[in-house]
Amino acid sequence: MKNALKLLRRLVVGMFLVCLLLPVLDLVILFSFTVKYSSNGSPYTMAEEVAEGLSETEDGYSLSPQVQESLKQAGAWAMLIQSGTGQVVWHTENLPAEVPLSYRASDIASLTRGYVQDYPTFPASRGEDVVVAGYPRDSFWKHMYPAWDMGLIKDLIPFAAAVILADIIVIILIYLVTDMKLLKSVGPIVDGIEQLSRGRTAYIRRKGLLSEIAQSVNKTSEILQTRNRELRKKETARANWIAGVSHDIRTPLSMVMGYAAQLADSPGLTEEERRKAQVICRQSQRMKNLINDLNLASKLEYNMQPVDREQVSLVALMRKTVVDFLNMDAEGKYPIEWLTREDAAPCFVYADAALLARAAGNLIQNSMNHNPEGCSIYVTVERQETTCSVAVEDDGAGITEEKLEELNNAPHYMMCDENVTGQRHGLGLLIVRQIAQVHGGDMEVGHSARGGFAVRIRLPLTERKA
Repeated sequence: MKNALKLLRRLVVGMFLVCLLLPVLDLVILFSFTVKYSSNGSPYTMAEEVAEGLSETEDGYSLSPQVQESLKQAGAWAMLIQSGTGQVVWHTENLPAEVPLSYRASDIASLTRGYVQDYPTFPASRGEDVVVAGYPRDSFWKHMYPAWDMGLIKDLIPFAAAVILADIIVIILIYLVTDMKLLKSVGPIVDGIEQLSRGRTAYIRRKGLLSEIAQSVNKTSEILQTRNRELRKKETARANWIAGVSHDIRTPLSMVMGYAAQLADSPGLTEEERRKAQVICRQSQRMKNLINDLNLASKLEYNMQPVDREQVSLVALMRKTVVDFLNMDAEGKYPIEWLTREDAAPCFVYADAALLARAAGNLIQNSMNHNPEGCSIYVTVERQETTCSVAVEDDGAGITEEKLEELNNAPHYMMCDENVTGQRHGLGLLIVRQIAQVHGGDMEVGHSARGGFAVRIRLPLTERKA
């Protein structure tokens, strides 16, 4: 209903704008239409110019050339009526033949208001005499009785404003009454679409002008709900299958690892057989790690992994993780440099310490896996205004732009699509991204300034509790 009221307000505002803009548009059109008719000037002004430009000489009267040219361009003529006698004592050469040359006082009063022989005439005084400027027939329309009641003039503006306001109200009422059924139909449809956008069920009663659209929205809602139910079933089945397979593989895999370890330590085997047993141990451990990663990724994907949050010092946690990996690197192929400043600001986050340690371990292990000949690894913890970040870089083989694009955009193992031929990258980075997202953060993958690979995790900062 809120959306319907918003739509109603917009319609009313639109109607007000139309009512305001239409008069302005009409005035602009009227001005554009009438401006071309004002170029000749006022005919009364022409009569006054004739009176000023007319001079008396010994031979009679003379009109200035400029005024003569103005009369010619306007197609007008002029004459001078002498006061007292009523005789025309001067006129232009183009004076029509049917125009009288003698006038009574009543005739002068008539031509002042209107016409002479249907020629519109406009007077001007020259001393006691009268100058008359005449124009061709049908060139001007003159109001013969220009008298208005003063009360009407005073009340005209407020009356016109009241009429315009009444017209606007009537237009809006007619518009609202006419489209009320449409508005009643639009409101439920808008609400239904909003419910669909939130993943909820939408049902709209089929009535009104938009009943067909309402039916389409209902069908769309049914289709989406059906697909959501099927998708949830598939996700549950996939998660259960992964958990079941992981559980079933662990027992035989543990036996394989145990027997392989015994063979690797057996003095009765040759050096070549002992080396093969060690390979079986390493690959079995790798399989176990992959199974654990797959199980964890599945739980994180479907929100089945419990997150035990507490206030964690990110600097202390990352330092401990680095120390653990240094202790495991007996050959010294992967030296780790701790680049976090000792006087750096404290970085506390509200998170699951085990998951964050797993994420950092995956990043360090990722550098080791992709650089079998060895590389240096650099770990940095920094604090920003609202976030804490952990950066893990290396100076190893690095990554191509194509692979970087794949890491940022290509689907991971947990994504279900039809591309089963293309090899996907491992679960390590996927788990890191999922752990960051579970804690309200994100992960950024890119090139290291040292020439290798770089990953940065950003997590929301929290104030340390006393």
